[in-house]
Amino acid sequence: MNRKAQAIVLFLIGGAVLRAGFTGLYLRYVKAGLRPLLLAAGVVLIAAAVATLWYERPRTAYGDPHAEEGDGGHTHREPRVSWLLVLPLFALILVAPPALGSYTAMHTGTALQRPWGFPALPAGDPLKLNVADYAGRAVYDHGRSLEHRRVEVTGFIALDGHGAPYLVRMALNCCAADAQPVKIGLTGRIPPVLQPDTWLKVTGTYTRKRTKDPVGGGAIPYLEVSGSRPVPAPHDPYDESWNG
Repeated sequence: MNRKAQAIVLFLIGGAVLRAGFTGLYLRYVKAGLRPLLLAAGVVLIAAAVATLWYERPRTAYGDPHAEEGDGGHTHREPRVSWLLVLPLFALILVAPPALGSYTAMHTGTALQRPWGFPALPAGDPLKLNVADYAGRAVYDHGRSLEHRRVEVTGFIALDGHGAPYLVRMALNCCAADAQPVKIGLTGRIPPVLQPDTWLKVTGTYTRKRTKDPVGGGAIPYLEVSGSRPVPAPHDPYDESWNG
């Protein structure tokens, strides 16, 4: 592509990045904390595109005998097929990819890690915890801080090959490419029909029951379910709290 075409592509990419940053679409790709850097990158790309077009304007207006000529003074045109490189960009602008879900979760080992510590839990009934916090306390604190407490945990449903249900959140380090699941097994009063990728708010109590993840062998704790209800998917489907 010539410089004008490159500037147009830069402008479109910058616009797509800004659109993703302002609309929340970026949460499908990177963690929430990277939004300022993403917006800054979009501004820089658009500025670079405008600067390139401004630089090329005088050369086009007054003529530059060496601008796009090859041997013998003949003008070389770029093949039109090169514009197919823009198609992925339009896909980024027009199509919002779904967040990683049950398929990825059941083909990836649990990413549960030992927490740095176990701060005192607040009062409240039920106690609202995220998947990683409940799982970390259940496995590494042996449920000591969870005993005699009713907890409320939200995640999406994943089913293993035998139909056993798990409550899952995808844990994020930086971007969706490194997302890994943290899983909680469900027992007790489980709804009779569960669809994978359905978001569920579960209320229950700690149980000592646990199992090994068939992928990687990591520990998966269980939650004794006393009640549950479907909920809409959250604005940010990924959990960034697990790694501090």
